[in-house]
Amino acid sequence: MITEDDPDFVTRSRAKWKRAMPQLDTEPMELLGRINRISAQSLNQQERILAYRGISRSEFDVLCSLARSERPLRASEVTSSTMLSGAATTKLTSRLESIGLIERSRSDRDGRVVMLRLTEEGHSIVEEQLPLCLDQDRHFINGLDAEERSTLAELLRKVSANAETAARD
Repeated sequence: MITEDDPDFVTRSRAKWKRAMPQLDTEPMELLGRINRISAQSLNQQERILAYRGISRSEFDVLCSLARSERPLRASEVTSSTMLSGAATTKLTSRLESIGLIERSRSDRDGRVVMLRLTEEGHSIVEEQLPLCLDQDRHFINGLDAEERSTLAELLRKVSANAETAARD
């Protein structure tokens, strides 16, 4: 039952849309509205966790992209792995370099290409902050057993594949 006094934000929103525009089928909000809401809440929590270290979530995404890599990355590789714009990557990497968390160097193969890598301090921040962010994520899935988590992950994988296809069209 969709009611405006339901404790769930998405259910309340759907009820209000049903009243405001009864001809609309708001069923996609049942899933995507929740995905977006959970994402926004997760990102907000991560921003709070990272504020202690004086870095933003986007800056942390850049650091994590470099930490996952077995080699220095080109800025374009960081851009594609973080879903940031090229301009944002440039701005963020400039700041991260200025505070000593990453280093830039020229490619040995092509001197025009700038390579990015973490400094020891950058590694330390990832090693310190990533577990805190993962603990926060675990809190969001608290109450789901292993089978439910697996089912949810598989269903979201399908939704994600559809989103990737739609983004290319």
